[in-house]
Amino acid sequence: MGTTDTGHQPDGAGEKQSAPRRRADAERNITAILDAALVCFTEQPQASMTAIARTAGVGRVTLYAHFPSREVLLEAVLDHTITLASAVIDTAAPNEGPAVDALSRLLHISWHVLDRHRRLFEIAQRELDPAVLRQHHDQAMSRVEQLLIRGQQEGAFRTDLPLNWLVTTVYSLLHAAAADVNTGHLKQNTAADVLEATLLPALRPPQATVRRRRRG
Repeated sequence: MGTTDTGHQPDGAGEKQSAPRRRADAERNITAILDAALVCFTEQPQASMTAIARTAGVGRVTLYAHFPSREVLLEAVLDHTITLASAVIDTAAPNEGPAVDALSRLLHISWHVLDRHRRLFEIAQRELDPAVLRQHHDQAMSRVEQLLIRGQQEGAFRTDLPLNWLVTTVYSLLHAAAADVNTGHLKQNTAADVLEATLLPALRPPQATVRRRRRG
């Protein structure tokens, strides 16, 4: 005797079929929340989670399901922004040409990226632990480290100081420039040139700096 097809799906089949849709919905919600949080943090540093949820077009329950606290959300926005920034920084072609020229390109592009999001980084510096903040920058700063190593091999950058300290110098001055622009102590349109004029002499081998001064 043949079996009769009742048209019913096995238990759990409907759930399996809807799982991809749930994942897609979750990903859309996360993207909307991150985009909204970036806007809110930039325009209104004290923006509440309620305001961010409203801007994202999601409920508070959905927001807290993905990001249980403001700190977690801020870290996620920072990480998302740095990931996007890293792709832009790659356009500086840090592996091409003399290391000094590559660093100059990298500084200018890095500054333009940082300048666009300096309000976000200002909030992050105020609300996140410095070690956590630096950890989020590791991906981007690894490009700086690789470039400094190449410059040392070319004889263009100093080797008498720890490499980590040279990377920290670049990192710190970039953020110091953003802070000074925020407070009006540094003009936005000259910040990249000021950074280059400060960092390149600091990174050159000591004897190269002395020779340049004598020629001047």
